[in-house]
Parts: sequence; C-alpha cells; structure tokens
Amino acid sequence: MDYHVAKNAKITSPQGFTAAGIASGIKKRQALDLGAIVCEVPAVAAAVFTTNAFQAAPILITKQSLAVEGKLQAVIVNSGIANAGTGEQGLANADQMRRIVAEQLKIPAHYVGVASTGVIGEQLPMQIIQQGIEKLLTGTSKQGADDFAQAILTTDTFSKTAEVRLTIDGQQVTVAGCAKGSGMIHPQMATMLGFLTTDAHIAYPALQQLLREVTDETFNMVTVDGDCSTNDTVVVMANGLANNSLLHPDHPEWSKFRAAFSYVCRELAKQLARDGEGATKLIEVCVEGAINKEQARTIAKSIVGSSLVKTAVFGEDANWGRILCAMGYGDPTLDPQQVDLWMGEILLVRKGQPLPLDEEEAKAELEKEKVFFLVDLHQGDDSAVAWGCDLTYDYVKINASYRT
Repeated sequence: MDYHVAKNAKITSPQGFTAAGIASGIKKRQALDLGAIVCEVPAVAAAVFTTNAFQAAPILITKQSLAVEGKLQAVIVNSGIANAGTGEQGLANADQMRRIVAEQLKIPAHYVGVASTGVIGEQLPMQIIQQGIEKLLTGTSKQGADDFAQAILTTDTFSKTAEVRLTIDGQQVTVAGCAKGSGMIHPQMATMLGFLTTDAHIAYPALQQLLREVTDETFNMVTVDGDCSTNDTVVVMANGLANNSLLHPDHPEWSKFRAAFSYVCRELAKQLARDGEGATKLIEVCVEGAINKEQARTIAKSIVGSSLVKTAVFGEDANWGRILCAMGYGDPTLDPQQVDLWMGEILLVRKGQPLPLDEEEAKAELEKEKVFFLVDLHQGDDSAVAWGCDLTYDYVKINASYRT
C-alpha cells in the first residue's frame, strides 16, 4: 500500500482548506444544519450528479458554477430541506445562497458550489439561511471539519469520513473525504452528498475522469433502499498546494494517486451502506469470474439490493436461494451450472449444485456485523464489489414519519 490511512480523518486536512458547521434553524430540532468548505485559493473542481430527472436546484446552480472555469473555492451545504421540486423560486434561492457566500468571501459567484439535502418540495427559509451563512463564514477553520461533517447529516447516525496521505514527486499529498447518506440511496452517478478535498496538483480532465471512474467502482456500487435521490452529488476540489508536478494518467505516480483516491471513496461508500436507515449489518457482495465489468456490477448490485436477501440477513436466516434468485433476474444470461456461492468461509453452492449446510456455522456467519457473500460465475476474468445493508423494522418507522 503506497499511502497512509489517517485515523482521525478530516475534510480540512489537505493544505489550504477550512470548514465550519452551525445550527442555523433550518431543522425543526436544534441541530447543526448549515456547513461550508472554503479553500484559500481557487481549486480545480470536478463533480458527478444524480441521473434523476428531478435534479434539485442546488445541482443546477453548481453545474452553472463549474461550467465557467471548472474551479471552486467554496461549497455551501444545508441539511433539513432538499430544495428539490421547488420550481423557479427554489432555483433563485440556491443562486442566492451562492451569491451570499461569494459576496462575503469576496470571490466570483462561479467559485461557489451549493448542495442541499432533506425534505423534497419545501422552500428554504432564506432569511434564516442568509443570517446563518454570514455567521458560518466568520468561523471556518481547520478545526471546523467535525462540525461540517455533522451539519450535512439527516437521518444518519454517524459522520462518514476518510483520509489518506501519500508522497508524490517527493511532496506529501493528502486526500480527504466526507459524506452523508442513510436512506434514498441507489446511486446512478453519485451518492447522497459527498465531498473530497486534496492539495494535489492535477489537471481538470484527469480529475473529472478519475472521479467518474472511481464513482462507478465505489459510490455507484452502494444500495440501501433502491431509491435514487434528487440531490445526489459528489464534488472534489484539488488546490495544487502540495506543489507536486501536474498529475495526469501518464504521470509515473498516477497509479499511486488513483489508488489513494479510490480508497477514500471506497471507505465512504462502505460507511454509507453500514449506516443505512435502521440497519444493523453491512452486506458486502463480491462477484468474480464475470464476462465483463458490467455483468459483475449488475449481479453484485442485484444481490445486495434484493429486499429478500436484506431481510434474510436481518433475520440471520441462511436462505441462500434468495441470492441465486437475485443473481438470476439480475442477469438472465448467466450459466447457473457454473456458479459457486460462498457465505463467509462457507461454500454453499458448487457448480450450481447445493452442498450440505451446517445451520450453526451459517448462523455464526450471519451474526457478524459484516456479512460477506462471494459469487464466482466462472465465465470470465472481471469482478466487482457492492455494498448494502439489512432491511429492518426500523427502516419503515424512520421513513413512515420522515417529514415529522
């Protein structure tokens, strides 16, 4: 491993970044609900967004910002209200958030990105938000990372963070990430909200391509409940303050940087899956021996997204037939007679044929906090990993009264 994993990960660890989070009054209960990441210089920025047709207003505004120079110097984020399904007024409110930040920081408006998460269909309380932003931006600091990580949460039970340090061209480079997401997660180009910072010097085309590729390998391999949000966003800012030579795919240490970047995104993705609404277990599914990446990813997500698989894991019931079922409808072209299936260390199926099952051993695997399934299709050389969680009674309780 060519990078060092930080134990106390913070979005502000890379050089030049500060952050803050406050309770502004957006949420009905007293809780942190407004956060910002600020960079001391304009940073090369890349982003991926939800493919949902009802993209939220902040996504449209952030796209406008990125289209000008491909750079950001600040991101403002609120939780509690998604500002989605809010029409022209919602778009104007998101733009106003951008302009308030720009005016206070004395930077161009297109250097500001906007993100929101929470209830769909409600307008933002702009007077509260304006006062909140003015207070928020006077207190950004290196120490504000934890408050920012809390301010972006909704039904999450913990903050999601990851950080690595590595050496590029003899210079220390840091990659850090912070995310939120617990429900309405079935990404198609991003996850709920994710933010990545780095002091690496990297070209925009390389950064955007890297984010898209790694998103497909990590964030797009998470499913909690099969719902793709209107607000899904991942943004990365790279300010170049590490003073390494320009990173691109032909750089001799590109693979090292890519591995570090992938680690941060993968850890955030796993934390999102583990914190699925009401979840008690993380489910990891690895599919090997696939004809191509698409087949491997489709089958892995079909298994981890199956309500019947998820409920079996919750009930600690080794009903492995549900896994075969999910594989079969995930890709009807696979050859059932070639499939091997493991649950942890237990081989359940060999070449499509069931093997004797020790119920006690099986229950011991399902009692673990992380339940692992491995599928070998024996059809090719590609593989993929997907993450999800069990489906519990509490998921229904949480979402039956989300607005209240």
